[in-house]
Amino acid sequence: MSQTPIASREAALRIALAARTLESLDVRALVAALIEKVDVPITERKLAALTVEDLRALLAGDHADENCVVGVPSEKLKAAVRIFWGENVEGSDLPKPEVDAGASMPGSIRVAVASNRSEELDGHFGSCERFLVYQVAPEAIRLVDVRSALEADAEEDRNAARASLIGDCQLLFVQSIGGPAAAKVVRQGVHPLKKPAGGEARALLTDVQARLLNPPPWLARVMGVPAATLAEWEEAAAESA
Repeated sequence: MSQTPIASREAALRIALAARTLESLDVRALVAALIEKVDVPITERKLAALTVEDLRALLAGDHADENCVVGVPSEKLKAAVRIFWGENVEGSDLPKPEVDAGASMPGSIRVAVASNRSEELDGHFGSCERFLVYQVAPEAIRLVDVRSALEADAEEDRNAARASLIGDCQLLFVQSIGGPAAAKVVRQGVHPLKKPAGGEARALLTDVQARLLNPPPWLARVMGVPAATLAEWEEAAAESA
């Protein structure tokens, strides 16, 4: 489990901005109320599930009735909840999935990137805040999802829980990953790739993109297609048969 009640910088930013919107409510008081409501760690996903009535009840206490008056205008309650949801968060570096990112991309693979900030590969498998999930095709790279990894840390087998988060991917880029954790990732059908220097995610994915049409053996196995280096020999063998 996280060592602090707030799991990530993004969650802390949302709470601080929401508190400012709520008539400059004390941040510590808001955090304490949120802990009572959603337990620790307070993650982006938990904040995104809150409603206006949830927030009204937090401000009014345990005996709040629906639509009770809590001394904060309804418009500000709605604005604070939208901040919890990640809307119009000033200063956020959390990337947003692209519009129409789920559209069909023939010949593509799905790639997860361990990240802590923006669209950077800057995370270790067991401690990164989130996984950025991209669909990579010869003609395009699209961010299709941003998945918080921190709630997985409350599970008994945190590495297995993290691995399951990216089980629909074929590749995983990390700065580092231990052997036992890598084995759990591989069991999910995901091929882990270590890039200790990290870097901008899309720049690293451009290299993968360039190999899709003529994949080397390791990438061909991931894609489930014949390796480019073997294709000409297979074709010659078929013609001579």
